[in-house]
Amino acid sequence: MPESKPETLATDAAALAAATEVAVPTAPPETTPLEKELKGLPAYARALLQIRVPVRVTLASQRKSVQEILELGPGSIVKFEKTCEEPLELSVGGRTIAEGEVVKVGDKFGVRISGLVK
Repeated sequence: MPESKPETLATDAAALAAATEVAVPTAPPETTPLEKELKGLPAYARALLQIRVPVRVTLASQRKSVQEILELGPGSIVKFEKTCEEPLELSVGGRTIAEGEVVKVGDKFGVRISGLVK
């Protein structure tokens, strides 16, 4: 039996892999009911939905005197009355719209919405 060279085996393996690949047609992404509803809106309404608004997440807040703020420095700790288990508030345009909890997304933080505020 003749010996095969390593580069011949690699070439044969690549040729076999290329010959056995099957092109699988990808289905178009399914549109959600929301996407279908949005497509039915007039152009001006869809344009309004593209407006970017500030979104703020608040852990806790409190009022401090100017004197207390001036005393803050590196290593200072500001203690809040809110516990770790209480939800964060998600606000849009100064109005709280949802509550959630902190989640880690890669090396960044995010908020998982746990409920909407009415």
